Amino acid sequence: MSNKYIYLDNAATTKTAKEVVDAMLPYFTESYGNPSSIYGLGQKSKSAVDEARQTIADSLGANSNEIYFTAGGSEADNWALKACAEAYEAKGKHIITSAIEHHAISHTCDYLVKRGFEVTYVGVDEYGIVKLDELKAAIRPDTILISIMFANNEIGTIQPIKEIGEIAKEKGIIFHTDAVQAYGQLPINIDEYHIDMLSSSGHKLNGPKGIGFLYIRKGLKLRSFVHGGQQERGRRAGTENVTGIVGLQAAVKRAFSIMEEKTKKEIELRDHLIKRISEEIPHCRLNGDAKKRLPNNVNFSFRFIEGESMLIMLDMKGICASSGSACTSGSLDPSHVLLAIGLPHEIAHGSLRLTVSEENTIEEMDFVVDELKRIIENLRNMSPLYEDFIKKN
Repeated sequence: MSNKYIYLDNAATTKTAKEVVDAMLPYFTESYGNPSSIYGLGQKSKSAVDEARQTIADSLGANSNEIYFTAGGSEADNWALKACAEAYEAKGKHIITSAIEHHAISHTCDYLVKRGFEVTYVGVDEYGIVKLDELKAAIRPDTILISIMFANNEIGTIQPIKEIGEIAKEKGIIFHTDAVQAYGQLPINIDEYHIDMLSSSGHKLNGPKGIGFLYIRKGLKLRSFVHGGQQERGRRAGTENVTGIVGLQAAVKRAFSIMEEKTKKEIELRDHLIKRISEEIPHCRLNGDAKKRLPNNVNFSFRFIEGESMLIMLDMKGICASSGSACTSGSLDPSHVLLAIGLPHEIAHGSLRLTVSEENTIEEMDFVVDELKRIIENLRNMSPLYEDFIKKN
C-alpha cells in the first residue's frame, strides 16, 4: 500500500473535487471578464459572483448581501476582529475569545492588545469545550465582541455555539465564530445560533485555495477592510477572484448535497481508528470530546515519543498526517490547544492528528493502525523515558 499516499490531513486542506475544477475552468479562458465591466463578458462574471453569493447565503439562512468574499479563513478572521474593534471602540475595548482558537484569531488579538484593547481568554475543560460559566463571568460593560470557534481544528471538539450565541445576544454583544473547520461539515443556521459574523475557507471543503468568505449580519457598522474600488459593496476592494468564487460555490453545493452520507462514512472511519488505537496501543490518550467532535477528526497523544519522528516515519509509509495545526507545523513548541486542555509538555509533544475524508477506506485505516503500532513501538524502544517507566513499573 506504500506506493500510494493515504491522505489523512483533511483538516489542513482537502483535494479539490472534480466538479469544482470543472466549474472553474471556463472562467480562466472563456468567461474571463472583470465583473466591474459593463459589457457582456464582464457581466457574465458578475452574474456568476452573484449566484455564488446567493448559494452561500442560502446554506446559512442568510441574505446574499451579508456574504463578503475573502482570500480565505485567516483574512476573514482578521477582518471580523479588526473591523469590529475599530467600529465599536467608542462603546468599549474588551474582547472575549477562547484559549484554543486558531492563530488567525489569537494573533489578531495580540495585535489588538498592542493597540489598547483588552482580551480575555476563556478556558476550556479537559475535552476542549469552552467553560460557559467562565465566559459569562468574563463579560463586562465594555465587552464589544465574543469570538469562539465553531469546532477546533486540532482536536475536533464542537463548541456549544447556540448557548454562546444566546449569551452574547442577551448582553447585546457581537458574536463571531471561526467556522473554517465546521462549515460544509455541519449544518449551520446563523439565526438559530445567533451568529453575527462567521468565517469560512474554500479549501477545507474540497474547494480551491485562496478563497473564503465572511458573513456579516446586516446592521453591523463594519468599515472597509481593503481600500480601493467599490467591490464587495465598498468593504473589500480588489477585482473579485471569479474562478475561486465559482469554485467555492461548486464546493458548497457539493458539500451540502452529500453532507449526510459523507458524515456517516467519516464517523465510521473515525470511530474505527479511535477503537483500534485505544485498544491496541498502550499509553495513549484521545484528545477532544469523544462524541461532540467533527465527524472526520481523530487526535491522540502517545506517551514517551516525539511527534515529529512519528510523522516522518508515517510519511515514509505513504501516510499523510499532522501533529496539529498546519499553520504551526514549523514550530517546535507544543500545541497551545493541547496545553489548554491540560496536557503536560512532554505528552503534548507526542500527538498525532488524523483527519479522514469520505474517500478513505476501512482497509486504509487498518493499514495505518498496523504501521502506527510498529512505529510507536520502535520509537519507544529508543526512548530513555520509556525505559525508565518500564523499570519503575
